[in-house]
Amino acid sequence: MIIWLYNLVDALFWLATAAIFLRVLFSWVRADPYNPFVSLIYRGTEPILAPLRRYVPPIGGLDVTPLIALIILELLRRFVWMLLAAVF
Repeated sequence: MIIWLYNLVDALFWLATAAIFLRVLFSWVRADPYNPFVSLIYRGTEPILAPLRRYVPPIGGLDVTPLIALIILELLRRFVWMLLAAVF
């Protein structure tokens, strides 16, 4: 019965993770920022990455905020799963 909630939480975190990976990939291949799909990925991930950029400066010119965001997302996913397991 509660499995659908676990699956929903897992799917949402998977989508956020995939979007961050795509954003990194797009920055490597210099994707067209006017492409609707690329624009969607950038707009979707900016609320996650922008707050981190305020606290984490680039290291040697390399933006490490996607890596930090992925770590935080994984920790948050595990916390939510533990919370759900405790409640249900």
